[in-house]
Amino acid sequence: MELGKTTTIKLILGLQKITKGKVQINGFDVEKQFTKAIEKVGAIVENPDLYMYLSGYENLKLISNLYHGIDENRINEVIKLVKLDNRIHDKVSKYSLGMRQRLGIAQAILHRPSLLILDEPTNGLDPEGIKEMRELLIKLAKKEKMAILISSHNLAELDNLCNKVCIIKNGKIIESSSIEKIKNEVNSEYKIFEIDDTSKIKNLLPQAILLSPNQFKINLPKEKTPEMVAKLVINNVLIYGIMEDEKSLEDIFFEKTGGNVIE
Repeated sequence: MELGKTTTIKLILGLQKITKGKVQINGFDVEKQFTKAIEKVGAIVENPDLYMYLSGYENLKLISNLYHGIDENRINEVIKLVKLDNRIHDKVSKYSLGMRQRLGIAQAILHRPSLLILDEPTNGLDPEGIKEMRELLIKLAKKEKMAILISSHNLAELDNLCNKVCIIKNGKIIESSSIEKIKNEVNSEYKIFEIDDTSKIKNLLPQAILLSPNQFKINLPKEKTPEMVAKLVINNVLIYGIMEDEKSLEDIFFEKTGGNVIE
């Protein structure tokens, strides 16, 4: 079996038979102790399952019947968390895609899971919807104290949202670490200088890489930066800014995978 993102999630949730290896959640084996393993897990795989002809509140009320101890207070608490207070009694068919995604998350967290698993939660959302989803997930992680596992192709969004990353290529994990650690490993000591005119740099710093008429980058240890600034000033170069040339998660992704199409 070749593992992709969605397949991996289905294996974790017991929705697909495990043919090799094992999955443990909170110390319980998914195959041998399924009920215990899954009782503190919430998930949305691909798209939330919603009854379009019912209101958002009626959808939550139906889901609450699947669990013990979900009262009106918890339902109302979740509604406020996902910011659907003003539209919760409207039919779901009238909801935007972003609102349906938030209602799906409300369903998934009703029973106070310790782990929330989401498959492409920002897929199809406009920039405002993506921002709302990001803020919601950060709030859930902090207020509800839950771990959130996200599968996504939106690397820029993951860069803003996550603190750990796992990269899968051709069914195998090729990287699993904190984003901070990965960036520290791959980022060099290059600095980007913004100046008045990079034509002055060609002879002055032949090792520099010209990026634009006003920017160049150069491999420069932090302790050498004042010396470089002094050299430029002496040679009448106007400096407007200095930045670290940090690689994004997308840059790291392509570097690790060789730029191939992967899951």
